[in-house]
Amino acid sequence: MSPARPTSARKEPTPRKAGKKTAKTRRKTGAGSPSDRPAAGHRTDLLEAMLRIRRFEERCVELYSATKIRGFVHLYIGEEAVAVGVNEALTPEDAVVATYREHGHALARGITAEAVMAEMYGRATGCSGGRGGSMHLFDASRRFYGGNAIVAGGLPLAAGLALADRMRGQDRVTCCFFGDGAFAEGEFHETANLAALWRLPVLFICENNLYAMGTALARHEAQTDLAMRAASYGMVAWAVDGMDVEAVEQTARRAAEAVRSGAGPHFLELRTYRFRAHSMYDPDRYRDKAEVERWKERDPITRLLDRMREDGEPVEETLAGIERRVAAEVDDAVEAAEQAPEEPVEHLLHHVTSASAEVS
Repeated sequence: MSPARPTSARKEPTPRKAGKKTAKTRRKTGAGSPSDRPAAGHRTDLLEAMLRIRRFEERCVELYSATKIRGFVHLYIGEEAVAVGVNEALTPEDAVVATYREHGHALARGITAEAVMAEMYGRATGCSGGRGGSMHLFDASRRFYGGNAIVAGGLPLAAGLALADRMRGQDRVTCCFFGDGAFAEGEFHETANLAALWRLPVLFICENNLYAMGTALARHEAQTDLAMRAASYGMVAWAVDGMDVEAVEQTARRAAEAVRSGAGPHFLELRTYRFRAHSMYDPDRYRDKAEVERWKERDPITRLLDRMREDGEPVEETLAGIERRVAAEVDDAVEAAEQAPEEPVEHLLHHVTSASAEVS
């Protein structure tokens, strides 16, 4: 994790001091130091959660190529440590707002593979009733508010959710995922300013995978240190290795606890990388293949496995069991989606307006 870059001038409490203390502690111990290491069982949970996302999306590639699922599909492969690590820091009462690359966020949040796959198929049993598809996964029962096809579109929604919780006196955090491309949008700056001004309980999670669609970050941003820019709004902001699930979890947990305690919004820049193209339609000609291969050497799943091996944990047996469970889970999800019904034609006007506005 890189050093904190908090710049808040607020005095009570003082985010800058909190950020510096955490960064200092993090540099001293490291994600793999004995004092910070989670129990072996917890590591197994992290591994299974990441593999569930990876295998689910690999099957999506096959299904998309077979025209079983259609529309835009943006894969999360390579970024699993971010969704899994951050989700570990949240409670079921917290809210999550995601992006159009949100399969991983949804699965990490506990939406079943069956409900997500049915949504990919456009079936009525999908988590959005088959109306949203890949980019609009939604499950209010888990406080998962999308899935948003508009770059930076989820940021104002997150501020609104956080404000509602504040006004109701509820001790909740709203976690908002967005990409580095969102920095070029006004929604980010408007939301960051208002959240800091009103000290809203928002945890901003920027997934910096270095490319806004097909444009490298350095080609459209004069200042590429995103954590430093976010800190200019008076938020505590940290840059984190987004390929290390344990580092992500530890930092997200500290940030979420601070937000929940009333310290105002926090910003985490998760430096990560997508191994696949921007979307299934993207020929991916803007990246050097050598660059992609270098990042694959930091695969978050392999990295966790290596760390477990170094610590003498029974990795091979554990991994085999996880792979069997995840494969069966994905197979069942595909089978259920294949058999699920489409929404009846007579229901097409349902949910178009609110119940109070509908005319019988």
